[in-house]
Amino acid sequence: MTETRADLSQWRDPGALVETGELEAMLGAPELRIVDCTTWLRPAEPGDEAPYRVVPGRAEYDEAHIPGAVFLDLQGTASDPGTRLKFMAPSAERFAEAMGRLGIGDTSRIVLYSAGSIMWATRVWWMLRAFGFKGAAVLDGGWEKWQAEGRPVSAEPAQYPPARFSAALAPGRFVDRDHVLSRLDDAGTVMVNALAPAFHLGEGPSRYGRPGRIPGSLNVPAASLLDPSNGAFVALDEARRLHEKAGIGRDRHVVAYCGGGISATVGLFLLHQLGYDDLTLYDGSMGDWAPDPGLPIETGPQPPSHRGSQP
Repeated sequence: MTETRADLSQWRDPGALVETGELEAMLGAPELRIVDCTTWLRPAEPGDEAPYRVVPGRAEYDEAHIPGAVFLDLQGTASDPGTRLKFMAPSAERFAEAMGRLGIGDTSRIVLYSAGSIMWATRVWWMLRAFGFKGAAVLDGGWEKWQAEGRPVSAEPAQYPPARFSAALAPGRFVDRDHVLSRLDDAGTVMVNALAPAFHLGEGPSRYGRPGRIPGSLNVPAASLLDPSNGAFVALDEARRLHEKAGIGRDRHVVAYCGGGISATVGLFLLHQLGYDDLTLYDGSMGDWAPDPGLPIETGPQPPSHRGSQP
């Protein structure tokens, strides 16, 4: 069950979560910019370098979207085009251009949503914070919850005048494999894997290359942080319980990862709300790590020495 607005007093940044009823009441506000971040991962075809084919959710947006929403092609316009990996953080200039083209400026009130999973919205939320913008919120439950409640939809594409968006990447928001390697034996660091338990254990084939996890990783699946009935976040107390049970202490340097730097942002969103300060994202995640035989990988049950420490 998701929390009511009255229950959000425990949240570090209550304004970063918007409920469907709140957003409906905000529709038409001059500074409001609603952003549909939907992306689909389709099966790879022969010859594809990536383990999946990225399909922006533009077709679904054109059929129906939240009134006033613009569409963000995350891979096409707001990711680094110069790497084989998908969804890597772009330059500040590229990100600023993508936002400004949608009419998003420095004074905009941004509400992010996606279909299929909230992880696309949390990815863009993390990127906005990384580039210095603190006024973005995620729609709890996303498109599916909005639709299920019978709230208004539109097929009319929204357009706004281009705006000036300032972007400067804060150090440490995204890290690479060298950072991960340098922290593997650091007691003050914890790697948090957001993939499903079977992938964490290395059971069966992996679409990223070698099965398994970064050595020493703890597992808090992104799916466990979402209510299966409506795709909304679990209550903050439940998110706290799951991370503390895994042994993720508040005093640790948390490096979150998944397959491609997307689902890990669900955990990062909630860890930020829980008051964790030293958070970062391994942007390449297993799509970068698993194919390289020179990098260590771990499978099977978690060794006791790697289970973290209670906060």
